[in-house]
Amino acid sequence: MKADVSLAAEPVAFELEFIDALTDVFERQIAFNQVIGLQVTRIAPEGVEARIEMKPELVGHFAYNRVHGGVISSALDAMAGLAVMAAIGARHMDEPPAKRLQRFAKLGTIDLRIDYLRAAIGPHFKQRAQVLRLGSRVATVRMEFLSAKDELLSVGTASYIVS
Repeated sequence: MKADVSLAAEPVAFELEFIDALTDVFERQIAFNQVIGLQVTRIAPEGVEARIEMKPELVGHFAYNRVHGGVISSALDAMAGLAVMAAIGARHMDEPPAKRLQRFAKLGTIDLRIDYLRAAIGPHFKQRAQVLRLGSRVATVRMEFLSAKDELLSVGTASYIVS
């Protein structure tokens, strides 16, 4: 899967300040991400990754101890938003990190589709998201929700308003 985010030919590396600020937004400033325990593990222009530890508050079916579908869709929506922020940040590397972070005020989900492929049962789960296309007004993203053993449990696609 190759991202079409119209980045420079040379690889882009984010400043630690930018990565720390985005991590802070997603792990500490978005309250629901705290509830589900979203932990950002990678922020790069080509994609983002996170992890969620299983805990009793996330159970959707008590008999099987599997993750609630709402937790999966929320985690994938959050990851897609983070991927869009990373892609926008990469597009505007000529700006200081603080100015790039201000660009995210108008970001919002337009459409979200999640396909649940297998029951999410395990000690922890991984999430990945990658921008497929970043336009001037809309971004399209693909997301994955994986088991601790990298088994694909759910996939998603989403569209976001970026202007």
